[in-house]
Amino acid sequence: MVVASCWCSSSSSWLPLPLSCNLKPATPLSLKWKCLAFSEPSSCSLVHNDQDDMQALLHILPSDLHHNLLNQPDRPQLLEVILDLGRFPEARYLGKHGGQYLRNTEVTVKELEYAQQAVGEFGKDNRAGIEGTLHRISAIRSRNGHVVGLTCRVGRIVTGQIDMLYDLLQYGKSILFVGRPGVGKTTVMRETARVLSDELHKRVVIVDTSNEIGGDGNIPHAAIGGARRMQVPEPSVQHRVMIEAVENHMPEVIIVDEIGTEAEAQACRSIAERGVMLIGTAHGQQLENIIKNPTLSDLIGGIETVTLGDAEARARNCQKTILERKALPTFDFLIEMRDRHYWLTHQTDKSVDMLLRGKSPQVEVRKRDEKCKVVIEKSKAYDKCPI
Repeated sequence: MVVASCWCSSSSSWLPLPLSCNLKPATPLSLKWKCLAFSEPSSCSLVHNDQDDMQALLHILPSDLHHNLLNQPDRPQLLEVILDLGRFPEARYLGKHGGQYLRNTEVTVKELEYAQQAVGEFGKDNRAGIEGTLHRISAIRSRNGHVVGLTCRVGRIVTGQIDMLYDLLQYGKSILFVGRPGVGKTTVMRETARVLSDELHKRVVIVDTSNEIGGDGNIPHAAIGGARRMQVPEPSVQHRVMIEAVENHMPEVIIVDEIGTEAEAQACRSIAERGVMLIGTAHGQQLENIIKNPTLSDLIGGIETVTLGDAEARARNCQKTILERKALPTFDFLIEMRDRHYWLTHQTDKSVDMLLRGKSPQVEVRKRDEKCKVVIEKSKAYDKCPI
């Protein structure tokens, strides 16, 4: 039963600004999960909290921690549980700085081995999941390869973020998201996959390297809607799976999380040149981080050194040797997620050109007001936006 409402976009017509509406109980998500709305001002989204999913995570923990967390009043805000050998187990919560110790005895080797056996095999990226859920278990290993620490991160279905970019999806242009860890990039990828496949009726393929978007197991989580999911055997071959997705499955949209290598950047360009819409995330907090990163700069067109003639240098009032964008960007839009509810949208080619000339580009600010309604401010100076 849906016990909360949020501001969301109507999918039935073109809307330059989202309208307010109640979450419809007829949606598959609302039939399967109970919805919880947090009371913090920044939490304008709905968290669909499947109790079975939470139980699956708690079952890999020592029994005393399991019961301790079940009785915590702020369990819906649980972010992750930390188990480090020889230290007290710790729980971290959304909206709270620091952690909370769960007991005053240290984590033992036997407890780590129990959790490792319950989770199963870790991938080469030291990540594992729990089948049928969005939870992620990450291991810290010693020099000998033994697990000496576990980060058990809670995975939840969060809806309501899509109205921050619903109008951009209508253009069918590629969008790149950047932002610090934990700001909600993967959550946006997941809901974008669902909306593009179920509401906009696109053929969507997710290249899911660590099963973070579609969850663990061979059957993808219902949170991605009708989007198809291709799993990646190991992170180093993600670029190959991206090309395979285009060549074998005729997608209209490809969604890929954590673009981080030159090969993946080149694969993105190859996909975009075939007319396929790309939705992705990259390592970095701001557009300037991508510009200065030689591995990823191809995503925004690449950077090259150009020597100007005397007349051109005088006309531009600049040095003779300058940096310029080399080609069209792979991604038409770049969104800086400064916060979960405060985004800066760049028209990539224009913003890159302005920054390379030492000028401040105009950006579009997308944020929520005190009533959680999306507010879009057009043509705001980039250097005037708070960091």
